[in-house]
Amino acid sequence: MSGLSAILDAVRASRLLSILLMLHTRGRVSAQQLADELEVSLRTIYRDVDALNGAGIPVYATRGRDGGFQLLDGYRTRLTGLTADEADALFLAGLPGAAADLGLGSTLAATQLKLLAALPPELRERAARIRDRFHLDAPGWLREAEELPSLATVADAVWTQHRLHVRYERSNRAVVDRVLEPLGLVLKAGTWYLVASVPADHRGPRTYRVSRVHAAAALDESFERPTGFDLEAHWAGYQRDYEQRLFHDTATIRLSPAGRQLLFLIGAAAARAGHAAMSEPDADGWATTTVPTESVKHAHHALLQLGADVEVVAPAELRELVAASARAMVERYG
Repeated sequence: MSGLSAILDAVRASRLLSILLMLHTRGRVSAQQLADELEVSLRTIYRDVDALNGAGIPVYATRGRDGGFQLLDGYRTRLTGLTADEADALFLAGLPGAAADLGLGSTLAATQLKLLAALPPELRERAARIRDRFHLDAPGWLREAEELPSLATVADAVWTQHRLHVRYERSNRAVVDRVLEPLGLVLKAGTWYLVASVPADHRGPRTYRVSRVHAAAALDESFERPTGFDLEAHWAGYQRDYEQRLFHDTATIRLSPAGRQLLFLIGAAAARAGHAAMSEPDADGWATTTVPTESVKHAHHALLQLGADVEVVAPAELRELVAASARAMVERYG
């Protein structure tokens, strides 16, 4: 399926849902009213009604001045079978920022309006109250929104299962050309990631930060998804392995009571591990622990944030770096 045909199918599905909900909430509606509100021709409306009937939805027509289409008495759409908790969840699950990134902001708004129209009055009131009282803002504090000029192109290639040519900025700032087989998009803490395979590379799917994609173009070549690939399961495994890939060294440190309170400054994962391995305080209130580190250089800068409330025990190279920084500060401020 091409990107254009997928869009056309989505537009038609949205229109069919609109017709169904209008018939459910209003009763009898004329073909002309449907055509005017949905901005399509009468011929399209008749074709859509035939499609609804073909899907097993009992729409019938009445003739005459007050005639029109209506649902068979007693028929209820599945949407109106929502429980109160399910209706609440629909409006709590909305991610307007993510939808806007993908070019679906107006679609999300239209969908919520349709859902509100389809809900019984008591659930409609609950849904409106949820929307007024809860707002989800996924990105962290003090973060500027990332520029994502290629997100729509990447998303279309994911959907249509076509290979993608990208110019990608690696972590060392080198920009390289890659041909990828895009398997899925993940939004994590306000950041978009692409999970993709490299053709003929047997190491399995890899992860790319979409904001580092300088340019992207879908190729005419389709590809086969790996058998049994599950995006959610893959991402869960990727997260589990992330800390092991990131932290390949450790440091043994001693902390004052104040230092233990400030340990969060070295990062959430390292601090969590440090608190878990913490010894009982000695007579002076100092405790010993081991924290994971990315490298001696990273640990040096991280531990300096704790000032005089930390002492590095090992490794010796890290201890000397921190001591050298302390001596330099004494000379500067002495």
